[in-house]
Amino acid sequence: MLSLNQLVRESSAVPLSREATDHLYALMSDWQVIADLVGADLVLWLPTSDGRFVAAALCRPATSSTVHVEDIIGRFSSSVRGAALMEGLDTGQIVEPTGSDWAGAYSTSVAYIPVPVDGKPVAVISREMNVAARGNTVGHGMWTEWAGNVLIEMIARGEYPYHEAPTMAGHGIPRVIDGALLLDAEGVVRDMTPNANSCMRRLGIRCDLVGTNLGEAVTSVLRDGSAVEETMAVVVMGRAPWRVTVEANGHAVNIRALPLLEWGQRIGAVLLTRDVSETHRREQELMTKDATIREIHHRVKNNLQTVSALLRMQSRRSDSAEVHDALHEAGRRVQAIATVHQALSQNVDEVVGFDEVARTVLRMAGSVASMDHNARVVVEGEFGPIPADAAAALATVLTELVTNSVEHGFVGRDGTVTVKAQRNGDSLTVVVEDDGVGIEEGRELSGLGTQIVEMMVKGELHGTIDWARANPGTIVTLHLDVSE
Repeated sequence: MLSLNQLVRESSAVPLSREATDHLYALMSDWQVIADLVGADLVLWLPTSDGRFVAAALCRPATSSTVHVEDIIGRFSSSVRGAALMEGLDTGQIVEPTGSDWAGAYSTSVAYIPVPVDGKPVAVISREMNVAARGNTVGHGMWTEWAGNVLIEMIARGEYPYHEAPTMAGHGIPRVIDGALLLDAEGVVRDMTPNANSCMRRLGIRCDLVGTNLGEAVTSVLRDGSAVEETMAVVVMGRAPWRVTVEANGHAVNIRALPLLEWGQRIGAVLLTRDVSETHRREQELMTKDATIREIHHRVKNNLQTVSALLRMQSRRSDSAEVHDALHEAGRRVQAIATVHQALSQNVDEVVGFDEVARTVLRMAGSVASMDHNARVVVEGEFGPIPADAAAALATVLTELVTNSVEHGFVGRDGTVTVKAQRNGDSLTVVVEDDGVGIEEGRELSGLGTQIVEMMVKGELHGTIDWARANPGTIVTLHLDVSE
């Protein structure tokens, strides 16, 4: 679909200012409410440089029959309709021609509403209603049409859309067909649709709400000490164009207020309601599961750190150098995996932002392995997000490679280990390069650490590993698959 600015360019419409464009977009994002209340099609017309009007947007009602079965975006108005549109644009007043138009086999009632920005009309909306379907919009009286026409008059005065209203987006936004109530200026219910009555009863309100103050009725079903949103009072009284979720008796109802204004004075409000109990319950279950998963990772991390500490204690009590080194290396490997679980405990997804994990693990590996000399570990590039299982394996692999470089490549000397990461979708290339003495020919897989690296790269990371001598040092290149 063409944007407003694209339509302006292609149809030779009068150019719109930034303020006018923003205002029209805000209007179109929320005019479905009006179309549903009045049970009519709404068409946004833009004036063109040659005195015509082009249809820029169309909103069909969900509560009544549509007038425009075919899409009319980009079409120009007829000369008769163009005259009424021009009158609305020039006068800034709503134009309601006498008599009815005909659309096929049925007659329509049409009105033309100017859309002002900073007091000057920039577009016109036509409200086109199927006369035969009039009065059957939401199945309960004519008050919805009256309320919708009040909102239409507010458009002509520049009072709608509301300037202070937050953007309405996301799941569970109340619609007219979900339930609507009409309040007077004091917050007393004057009328309501059957679906709104059902929503209120699910909250525990059993009395006849017509003639009752809605704020008092809602407050009466709230439990003492229950969480209540700060904006609830002004919303259920219809005083501000906000949205609130009311929870009572095991149910949750979203309520949105649409204040009805007349030259800035509030004369009443329309409240839209929607039962979101099932959605709310599922969200609570997901939040509970996320919290449980994070707690599990936290406890696993604590247990792994305890195991690592026990291995260090045991290594210090051993008189055998080989046993001491083996337990020390085992503790370091366990600590690397614990770091991954620490990252997972702070995340709701089973995905790890591996860049920080890599820096933590490699900094720790380099400092532990270089007790008698200075070894610097440099990390370049970005690893990106990695699934939890792959992250644990990759942390272990990098720890082993850096430790081997420091312990065997920098014997009695200082040096630098550089870890370079390059991510391309689900493919990750990691190069570990040091400036040490270099690996001896044919001894790549002679140690336990290198055997662990080979096994994890091929088995858990579904990748390949290449060992090469540099001048000076060693270069290890990993090609890994980190897809979920």
